[in-house]
Amino acid sequence: MGLSCDLFCRVVDNLGDAGVCWRLARQLAKEHGWAVRLWIDDPVPLADLRPGIDPERDVQQVDGVEIRHWPADFSGVHPGQVVIESFACELPAAFVEAMASQPKAPVWINLEYLSAEDWVAGCHGLPSPHPTLPLLKHFFFPGFAPGTGGLIRARDLPDPPLRNVGAELVVSLFCYDNPALPALLQAWAEGDEPVSCRVAEGAARQQVQHWLGRNFPVNATVRRGSLELIAEPFVAQTEYDRRLVDSDLNFVRGEDSFVRAQWAQRPFVWQAYPQEDGAHFVKLEAFLKRYTTGLSGDPQTRNALTNFWMAWNGRGGIGETWPAFRGVLPRLTFHGPRWAKEIAKPGNLEQNLVCFCRERL
Repeated sequence: MGLSCDLFCRVVDNLGDAGVCWRLARQLAKEHGWAVRLWIDDPVPLADLRPGIDPERDVQQVDGVEIRHWPADFSGVHPGQVVIESFACELPAAFVEAMASQPKAPVWINLEYLSAEDWVAGCHGLPSPHPTLPLLKHFFFPGFAPGTGGLIRARDLPDPPLRNVGAELVVSLFCYDNPALPALLQAWAEGDEPVSCRVAEGAARQQVQHWLGRNFPVNATVRRGSLELIAEPFVAQTEYDRRLVDSDLNFVRGEDSFVRAQWAQRPFVWQAYPQEDGAHFVKLEAFLKRYTTGLSGDPQTRNALTNFWMAWNGRGGIGETWPAFRGVLPRLTFHGPRWAKEIAKPGNLEQNLVCFCRERL
């Protein structure tokens, strides 16, 4: 029998936090029979991620998940058997007190941000007692290696067929505002190879529109030299996952699309969530260290990938690093399936989470 669960989400990175929480909630309900209440302070991104969600409604049931707009008053709300606090979003005080008043305290999970850093495995699962109440919170870290919580992955996710890069390079572009993008667009436009770039709604489309110097509405197609730009409408998570598989190269950002790109097994470029203190470079370098381990016998590919990724994140010239990166894409196409097998070793996050919680009830 499935457990009852309250999952709390404060939207910071717009689609990122909401995307991870919605995917987790949906799979806990669908694959494990959990009764999930998703509390979210801004339901608008959910309506983008899943057509049919009404951001104006305070309570609604979609895909087996009860979605609730985070209220100011939590009095009278009875906690479920599991309480998940996503990304240290801080639970309402009244709800925490209600947790402490239960005959058996819920399993309290702090779902952390994904990181490839070495310390993650040592901190995964650690308990943290509440300073005044008889409650214990556990830190649950997604990760890429055994000893971590693993990554969100549907049970029935098929291995995508191998895709060979054709005469035209098909690119999907999903990014934060990125100073490197104009130079990359220019390099594609002036290059000899045709590039078809499917531009996601949001910051990417706005930046492309500025580079074009003309209106670039959703569903528009514009050509500049060797570059074809297609302004795509926002699509649901399931459709976006398919588009990643149908591309030769995927530019992704944050956490949810970053993980999906790895399961898609295609070459990809990650833009880490930019932080003023440069902490995102620590995360970027930690991931590159793991991701390129399987390329240790191919320094040309490893160096081309590393240099381009660093340039995309603000360190180096994007136009100068593109030719070398483009040259190793065929090799990276074969690296994708190997990497997917590697990150599957810890097991998927939702299954690990279910087992972790059941052991503590």
